[in-house]
Amino acid sequence: MSESRRVLVTGGTGFVGSAVVRALLDAGYPVRALVRATSGRSNLAGLDIEIAEGDVCDAAAVARAMAGISYVVHAAADYRLWAADPDAILRTNFEGTRIVMQAALAAGVERIVYTSSVATLGLRSDAQAADESLPLSQQAAIGAYKRSKVVAERWVEAMAAKERLPAVIVNPSTPVGPRDIRPTPTGRMIIAAAAGRMPAFVDTGLNFVHVDDVAAGHIAALERGRVGERYILGGDNVALRDMLSEIAVLTGRRAPRLKLPRAPLYPIAVGAQIVARATGREPLLTVDGLRMSRQRMFFCSAKAERELGFRARPHGEGIRDALDWFREAGYVR
Repeated sequence: MSESRRVLVTGGTGFVGSAVVRALLDAGYPVRALVRATSGRSNLAGLDIEIAEGDVCDAAAVARAMAGISYVVHAAADYRLWAADPDAILRTNFEGTRIVMQAALAAGVERIVYTSSVATLGLRSDAQAADESLPLSQQAAIGAYKRSKVVAERWVEAMAAKERLPAVIVNPSTPVGPRDIRPTPTGRMIIAAAAGRMPAFVDTGLNFVHVDDVAAGHIAALERGRVGERYILGGDNVALRDMLSEIAVLTGRRAPRLKLPRAPLYPIAVGAQIVARATGREPLLTVDGLRMSRQRMFFCSAKAERELGFRARPHGEGIRDALDWFREAGYVR
């Protein structure tokens, strides 16, 4: 089957998307990547793929890219926790998704994997790991990124239910690993910790998963996922303090010991955002990030393990691979 069925991947130059492209090629699928004319293509260098130029918000370009396509992986997203123009995040994450899904439906593709996020899921009140049964409302979502992903996922769900869109939804947690070229907010935190610029921490936690395991989960969802269902693709639930300590060990630095209260950090975050607005550089500390950190963002991948055969390696391998790649790419000295 895979030898003759071409897959269109959006966001293929990015962190998750480039991992998905590699996983598809390894599984024998021919790949066409929809790539903006202005996007750097180093993550796709040397790969035997077809390039279609265009933006996910350009309906004509997306329609052209769908020609002759059997499957779609829509991994394109604007993953920023802060932007001078928050509407730009909504345009890419919702409008782009709407355009891609409508084009796929019109082209009669057989299966779609939509890359959502655990940002669309609610957390449990008892602090235990959350699963797919707790969708987050748009009103409860913190920040433009979370709101945009919630709106987009609900749109995909509605199209699957009402218009028979053959879409499977995957919800990666916090991916780490190689080729984080932008880098993502998590990648920027790893770089800062490796450089000794994170001597303290707040009491929070995340679910970390190797980006290549996320990519393998996309292939499993393409081949075995149930249409209209969502699947968390996660790894280990880890306290931020422990993650920073692991980076310290790997880089020969002292692990941070100072736990900071959040309240004094809010004015600093506001100041950082003012500076970011003037410089155009995304701040490491943001008001929305602090608000989100009030809860440990822990998740469970049991459904994906049960239905898709999904498996994740220990998160430490992803952190180590991320550090190795950041060193080789010159992000960390």
